[in-house]
Amino acid sequence: MDYYLTEERLAELKIELNDLKTNQRAEIAERLKRAKELGDLSENSEYIEAREEQRRVETRIIELEDMVRRAEIIKKSNGKGGVVNIGSTIEVSKNGQKAKFTIVGSNEARPEAGLISNESPLGKAFIGKKAGESAEIVAPSGKITYKIVSIE
Repeated sequence: MDYYLTEERLAELKIELNDLKTNQRAEIAERLKRAKELGDLSENSEYIEAREEQRRVETRIIELEDMVRRAEIIKKSNGKGGVVNIGSTIEVSKNGQKAKFTIVGSNEARPEAGLISNESPLGKAFIGKKAGESAEIVAPSGKITYKIVSIE
């Protein structure tokens, strides 16, 4: 599975990864060292908390390394080919109201900001459509139809 990311988001993830590998690991190592000096580890809450934090950090490092390694950079499509794809910004209308969405990878989705995942029902409905075409999704309230006004 590839991770669709903008260049900006990839850079943010690399910064987070670097911080985890350098600063966070060193901080946790120091916490573990101090906790070990307190004696009995089986009842040492500081040691237990530091170990849990270490597990969380190491899990996140593995996750980020995988994301960075398998990142697929989203390029702005600028309406090339006139087809909605990952990276496209589209203007749609629904019941006379217009909205703008940008199709992004699932790791960057923020629906409240108009960034919808290519894996979401709405994103899937838009992928491959052209300006003037309609996309339907089934929601709990029933079918919703969006008309694609333009593709950027």
